[in-house]
Amino acid sequence: MSSPPPPRPAVFLDRDGVLNVDTGYVHSPADFRWVEGAREAVRHFNALGHLVFVVTNQSGVARGYYGEDEVAALHRWIAGELEAVGAHVDDWRYCPFHPDAAVPAYRAVHPWRKPAPGMILDLMAHWPVERGTSLLIGDQPSDMAAAAAAGIAGHLFPGGDLLAFARAVCPPPE
Repeated sequence: MSSPPPPRPAVFLDRDGVLNVDTGYVHSPADFRWVEGAREAVRHFNALGHLVFVVTNQSGVARGYYGEDEVAALHRWIAGELEAVGAHVDDWRYCPFHPDAAVPAYRAVHPWRKPAPGMILDLMAHWPVERGTSLLIGDQPSDMAAAAAAGIAGHLFPGGDLLAFARAVCPPPE
């Protein structure tokens, strides 16, 4: 019987505004524009041995703008784009719920919707995450609140080059 893998640091990345330019309810490859250095930042964290996760609120589903199938298809496309540059995301979580949803099935105050920490905590329950050295990079105060509620460091990305930001937050080994 094999022993469980040792815990590793993880980086939790918000999607819209961190990996891609947030143009509002991005849900297809045609709408998706990478933030400068985003693919390389994911590869940087992979090279450091971090688990890499995406945690994203997707209220466009609750508002009826697109469905969960479109979210899944876009995430598969992003994964392919990352693979082309030698990078990968280990796992994905998204929250389609919103308290003011137009679609009744998605009208809820949900523990996965940031600023709640549910997506982060769910990933920690399913992966060998070393909480003390893990972090979240997001572009909104709700991302920072979710990180704090999950007991990990939060880093507010102001825009610009995500690779430069990632290297400042987690420098490569000397």
